[in-house]
Amino acid sequence: MSYVPNQQIKHPRPHSPLVFDTRTLGRQPGTARSETRIVPAPVDLRVAMACVPSGADIKLTVLLEAVSEGVLVTAEATAPVTGECARCLEPTVSSVEVAFRELYEPEGSPALAGDDSDRRFLQGELLDLEPAFRDAVVLALPLAPLCRPDCAGLCVECGVRLADAGPEHGHDRPLDPRWARLDQLDLGTERQGGTRAANGQEG
Repeated sequence: MSYVPNQQIKHPRPHSPLVFDTRTLGRQPGTARSETRIVPAPVDLRVAMACVPSGADIKLTVLLEAVSEGVLVTAEATAPVTGECARCLEPTVSSVEVAFRELYEPEGSPALAGDDSDRRFLQGELLDLEPAFRDAVVLALPLAPLCRPDCAGLCVECGVRLADAGPEHGHDRPLDPRWARLDQLDLGTERQGGTRAANGQEG
């Protein structure tokens, strides 16, 4: 399944862990409600070499605030990340922390001049946080994760992991036969002999 930024679910499921019912918040500007949930990771939170495993526990803290334009959401999340080292291809395990803020306008809000693709809307009284959450997490995933900061990568000759091979690992390359004759010549001596011969001719 391909990842599409800002893709919104038209009819969110009320009991989905990333859907919030705003009826208890009310619409009086200044009212607020905070909540912390452990939610399962949605599918396809990934980039080329790292991902949040589907169904993994994610700690999510949200603050919902009623404002004149709708509901302002301030959220923080911590998610586990697995991946592949960009240098040696060994498995990596880490975590990512994200924080984001989004305004959700009431359903049926008038269109504005320009591009509306970045606007988010309530679905009746329901606030579906998944599209904004997905955007924030995917953008925070490492594009080139490392198993350790000083990972030496793989040997370009045989592909062995250099951290396992040790400092003595190396390869003696066979001499290219096209250069074998040059290796037998003492070019420094020949240059000196040629210089003496030229000087003798001038004299």
